[in-house]
Amino acid sequence: MTLRRYLQLDVFADRPGAGNPLGVVLNADGLDSAAMQAFAAWTNLSETIFLLPPVEGADYRVRIFTPRQELAFAGHPSVGAAWAAIDAGLATPREGALVQDCAAGLLPVKVAGTGPRALVSVRAPRSQRIEVADLADPAAVEAALAAVTAPLPLGGRPPALWDNGARWWVLELSDAAAVRSLSPDLPAIATLSRACNAVGLAVYATADASDHQLAVRAFCPADNIPEDPVTGSVNASIGAQLAASGGLPGGGSRYVASQGRELGRDGRVEVALDDDGEIWIGGRVQAVIRGRADW
Repeated sequence: MTLRRYLQLDVFADRPGAGNPLGVVLNADGLDSAAMQAFAAWTNLSETIFLLPPVEGADYRVRIFTPRQELAFAGHPSVGAAWAAIDAGLATPREGALVQDCAAGLLPVKVAGTGPRALVSVRAPRSQRIEVADLADPAAVEAALAAVTAPLPLGGRPPALWDNGARWWVLELSDAAAVRSLSPDLPAIATLSRACNAVGLAVYATADASDHQLAVRAFCPADNIPEDPVTGSVNASIGAQLAASGGLPGGGSRYVASQGRELGRDGRVEVALDDDGEIWIGGRVQAVIRGRADW
C-alpha cells in the first residue's frame, strides 16, 4: 500500500457544501488504469481525478474517472484539477494562464485571483453534435429517446446528443419551473445512455433571476449517479448549442448557469464564448478534505 495525498473539493462553489464534490489524488504515479477506476468506484463521487507529471507543453496532467468509466474531458474535474495543481505547488500560472494535459488534448486554463475566491476557467474541447443515424443501433436509440422525452415539456430546440470528451443528451425545456420541478424517468435515461455510450441526459431553460440566466440539471443513472450536482461538460455543450442556434442568453458573450439547487448544492458555472467560437467554463473551488489515501 502507498500513502497518497488526497483532496476532496467542492467545484463551482462559493462556499463548502455547494457545487460538485471532486476526489483528487495528487501523486498518482504508479497507479494503473484498473487501480484508478477501482478507486473512483470506491469514492462513488461523480468524478475522481488523478494528477500525474505533464507532457512537454503542459503544466500538469490529469486523468478523469466516473465510478464506471474514464472520460477524455469533464468540466468540474478540469476546473478542480487546475486549482489543486496550484494549491499543491505542482503548477504555477504564468500571467494567469496554465495548460492542462488530459485525454482530450492540451487545454488552456485561466486563473484570476487566489485561494477559494480564485475564478478558474478552462476552454472546453469543441462540442460536436452526434447524429443518431451515425450510432451503432439508431433504432434502439430513437426508441429509448422517445421513452425519455414523451412526458417532458420540451422547449423550442430539439433534443441533441453532444460530445466534447463526455457525451450528453441535451434537452431544452419550456421554462425554468419545468427544469426545477422535473422528476425524470431514471431507468429510461439509463437505457438511453447505454444505447449511445452517453454519460447521461441534461435539461435546461432560461431563467428570470438576478444572479443566473440559465437553470440546468443533469442525470447520469447509468453511472449509478441519479443526478449530478454541477456539470461543466454539460454546460459547455449547452453553451455550444445556444451559440449555434440563436445565441447566448441576453445576446452577449457570457452568462451564468445555476445547477444543483435541487440537491441542496446550488452551484454557479460561468460560461463564455470567445472570439474564436470556443466555449469556456469557469467557477470557484473550495477545499473540504485534505488527507492521505492508502491505495
